[in-house]
Amino acid sequence: MSTFVLVHGSWHGAWCWYKVIPLLEAAGHRVVALDLPGLGTSKITPAQVTLDMWIDHVCDELDRHAQPVVLVGHSRGGLLISGAAERRPDKISRLIYLTAFLLPDGGTMLGAAAEDGDSKAGDFLEVNEAEGFITFDNRELQHVFYAQCDEQDVALARLCIQPEPLAPLATPLQLSDEHFGRVPRVYIECLQDRAISPAKQKAMYSELPCEAVISMDTDHSPFFSATPALVGHLLEWA
Repeated sequence: MSTFVLVHGSWHGAWCWYKVIPLLEAAGHRVVALDLPGLGTSKITPAQVTLDMWIDHVCDELDRHAQPVVLVGHSRGGLLISGAAERRPDKISRLIYLTAFLLPDGGTMLGAAAEDGDSKAGDFLEVNEAEGFITFDNRELQHVFYAQCDEQDVALARLCIQPEPLAPLATPLQLSDEHFGRVPRVYIECLQDRAISPAKQKAMYSELPCEAVISMDTDHSPFFSATPALVGHLLEWA
């Protein structure tokens, strides 16, 4: 039996894993889906959130487990699983990046996103610097994030999406080969992704090679659009 710790991406919460959790549990594994500070059920305001706070939140969960976990990060969640690997390399058996930002030392999500000329997400963002968050145009959620998803899941997302804290996205990651670099990692690329383009995904895992790259012909949200296939890939690396 393995323990999976699932880290959601921007604007999301633990709710986005609701289809994945029962399938992993039915296969005999333990699953924890996190709500990050400032998102999901958290009552912290976006302006209070820092990258360190998010990474500490993941590390606190890792410290609750006696055995190393499989740490999965979706999209922006890639920053956090990398940061957790730097601080707790011995608490993680494998990192799995699900169409996620896999960045080098000193990288920021805003910097990486700005380099992705094929992404459609940037066209529909609104930055509120005064209150420290970024919002996404609700009318374009399906087009960018959920193009292959059921209408019920799109409706759920529209109800649950929240403003994304801004400060962590501009904060450089601090990583080293001796800590982060020694944790095995797998990348799951999504070939129909309009949020993080396939070209950007390939550029990231080419710069920081992984022990395996798995290709899924899906949109940005295979936890909704291709749940059994995604779970199968996760189980393969449990």
